[in-house]
Amino acid sequence: LLLGVLGAPALGDPGPLEDVVIDRYYIPKICLREAQMGDFIRYHYNGTFKDGKKFDSSYDRGATVAGVVGVGRLITGMDRGLQGMCVNERRHLIVPPHLGYGSIGVAGLIPPDATLYFDVVMLDIWNKNDKLQITTLSKPERCNRTVENSDFVRYHYNGTLLDGTPFDSSYSKGSTYDTYVGTGWLIKGMDQGLLGMCAGEKRSIIIPPFLAYGEKGYGTVIPPQASLVFSVLLVDFHNPKDGVFLEHLEVPESCKRRAVTGDFVRYHYNGTLMDGTLFDSSYSRNQTYNTYIGKGYIIPGMDQGLQGVCMGEHRRVVIPPHLAYGENGAGDKIPGSAVLIFDVHVIDFHNPEDPVEIETVFRPEGCNVTTRDRDFVRYHYNCSLLDGTRLFSSHDYEKPQEVTLGANKVIEGLNSGLLDMCAGERRVLIIPPHLGHGESGARGVPGSAVLRFEVELISMEEGVPEGYLFIWHGEPPASLYEQMDLNKDGGIPADEFSTFIKTQVAEGKGRLMPSSDPEKVIADMFRNQDRNQDGTITPDELKLKSDEDQEKIHEEL
Repeated sequence: LLLGVLGAPALGDPGPLEDVVIDRYYIPKICLREAQMGDFIRYHYNGTFKDGKKFDSSYDRGATVAGVVGVGRLITGMDRGLQGMCVNERRHLIVPPHLGYGSIGVAGLIPPDATLYFDVVMLDIWNKNDKLQITTLSKPERCNRTVENSDFVRYHYNGTLLDGTPFDSSYSKGSTYDTYVGTGWLIKGMDQGLLGMCAGEKRSIIIPPFLAYGEKGYGTVIPPQASLVFSVLLVDFHNPKDGVFLEHLEVPESCKRRAVTGDFVRYHYNGTLMDGTLFDSSYSRNQTYNTYIGKGYIIPGMDQGLQGVCMGEHRRVVIPPHLAYGENGAGDKIPGSAVLIFDVHVIDFHNPEDPVEIETVFRPEGCNVTTRDRDFVRYHYNCSLLDGTRLFSSHDYEKPQEVTLGANKVIEGLNSGLLDMCAGERRVLIIPPHLGHGESGARGVPGSAVLRFEVELISMEEGVPEGYLFIWHGEPPASLYEQMDLNKDGGIPADEFSTFIKTQVAEGKGRLMPSSDPEKVIADMFRNQDRNQDGTITPDELKLKSDEDQEKIHEEL
């Protein structure tokens, strides 16, 4: 019939058309909906006569045609020809005069009894009974919370008309769209379409015009009566009333103490946005983050989120923006109004007022003699961080560690922990950094680290008072120089001095400062007495330390 109307040479003229001739010359592969009687539609068209002369075109006017199909608002032929069309379908329509403008025509435009030819593309279809169409494209496995009215959301979107024509995209602007839901800041359809979404969820939301921009459209990009299609990715959301959300991922079975305001905490963390984007990590720097909590040195949400942690605990801290970096964000990695997620591993914490914590693991029976200040001790130890990281061990060497207590040869906390011990006793010492290696740490020891020592006292020797290398158990000999001058030649060389001191020790009349090298102690004593360093002690040079101390007091007076 179409060929006959167009004048196919092999056929005779079939006469006037009785109905509309429809040529569906392009049908989209996906047709979710066909135009039905009573539907609102939007379409473009070119109208021509049989000879190809154009009498009308929506393209020339720069605006689509919108109306209701099948209710008599269009010429009958167009009413019939548009029914059943899909969005993006293209049709050729041949409308006979009695289904067009009949014997009257349109003055100056369409002559009487004119057959009309239309080339039509359908752009939009909707009905006043339509509802929002929501399709979930992807959804995270974990979804602890969904969007509710009054929540503040951050989302990316691509916005198109129903025919696929793009009109806006947050991606092209390089930033999310940030707004409140359910407070009238969005078109009604988007307000409804975002409800119930999870962070990280993707949705397709089809919004009919009466829930979008309606009869007015929006600017030059959204025509009147346009259905809108939004492909939405919800990046994150929060409510202004939200507090910090905690998730205890792993808590040690033994938790003797929990962190409180004023404690100094060392922890590792990974910081991500709600969509999983990593913005910072202490692991990447191979260094813990060290700070006081509850004193405003860190963002308020983390100040709160670290309260009550145990040493060794793994904790997730979810922080709304008003307790993080607010509307401005931070740098180029934390956007404004972003919810932050910190996965935290607490290495250790302490308080500046903490003493050494001493746990006695084993104490021998009949322990009557214990270590005191200035005693010389031998001990084995294992040193580690509180997360179990091994640092040092005396077992790596051939013999135990040796030290004189109170001589500032070991860190203060270890010195304290070795006092009042019996030989054979074993202890565990927890030493805070202000009694250890402080903020700077030491080789192999991180700054501000709490240390754990396992110590075993092997042996001890009674010490001498500070500043002394030798002390008498009773009164020293009245004629000390004469007794020390063994060959009576009026001078005391190093060998005579050494022999005399060793004799006094052997006879129990005095004792040397404990040391692993007694010869060195005696050599130091001789050097102190040999004032002019000529290798011989004279009567004028030999003085007891108690006499020297009295002379110093007299000089000061």
